[in-house]
Amino acid sequence: MNKLKITVSGSSGRMGKMLIDAINASDDCELAGQLDIGIDIHAELQNADYLIDFTRPEGTMAHLAVCKELGVKMVIGTTGFSDAEKALITEASKDIAIMMAPNMSVGVNVTLKLLEMAAKAMSSGYDIEIIEAHHRHKVDAPSGTALKMGEVIASAMGRDLKDCAVYAREGVTGERAPSSIGFATIRGGDIVGDHTVLFAGTGERIEITHKSSSRETYAQGSLRAVRYLATQKTGLFDMFDVLGLKGK
Repeated sequence: MNKLKITVSGSSGRMGKMLIDAINASDDCELAGQLDIGIDIHAELQNADYLIDFTRPEGTMAHLAVCKELGVKMVIGTTGFSDAEKALITEASKDIAIMMAPNMSVGVNVTLKLLEMAAKAMSSGYDIEIIEAHHRHKVDAPSGTALKMGEVIASAMGRDLKDCAVYAREGVTGERAPSSIGFATIRGGDIVGDHTVLFAGTGERIEITHKSSSRETYAQGSLRAVRYLATQKTGLFDMFDVLGLKGK
C-alpha cells in the first residue's frame, strides 16, 4: 500500500509534535518532512503529497505559494486570515486541493451542525452568546472556532456575522440588540479549548457545549482530512465535506 506522504509545519510546537506522533502511529501515513522557522520550505515539501499547516497566517501564506508550485495538497488549521488572504487560498484551490477549517475536531464539527439546526429553529425570540476559553498562550481572540460558530449561526438565520457580531461590552451599553450575536473570551492556564453557545429565550435557555481535553482529536481529524483530499484533485473543502455533513 502506498502511504500518504505528509509534511507537518510548526513541527516543534505542541500541535506539530502531536501531528507527528499521530502520523508515525498510523498505518497509512508517512512523515515526509518537518517545517519550522529557518527550514527550507522547498526541501521539506519536495517528497510530500500533503502539508498539514497549523501555524500563523504569514507562515501559511508562504507555505501556500510553494505548495501550489509543487502540487502539494494542503490541510489548513491556521486561523486569523484576512479577507485578502482567504481570497488567495480560494484562488490556489483551483490548482491544488485544500481542506481549511478552524477546528479539525470531529466533535466540534458535529457541534457546528447542531448549532445550524438550533439556529434555524430559534431564529427569533432567543439571544445568542458564544463563550470560548483557551490556554494563556493563544494569540488571537475570539478563537477561529468561536467565529466559525458565529458564522454558521448567522448564516442559518439569514444574517451576516459582520453586521451582528458584538465582541466587547463595557460601560453603559444600552439594551441588547435582538439580532446581535455576542462573544466572550477567556484566556488562562492550559485550557485546550472550550466553547459554549447560549440560546437564551424567555423562560428557557439552551446551551450547546464542546470541550477539548487533548489536542489528539485535532491530529486525528487532520489525518482524516488528508485521507479525504486523497480523493480530490482540486477544490476548497471544509470538515463538513470530510465528515459527509454537507446538505444534511
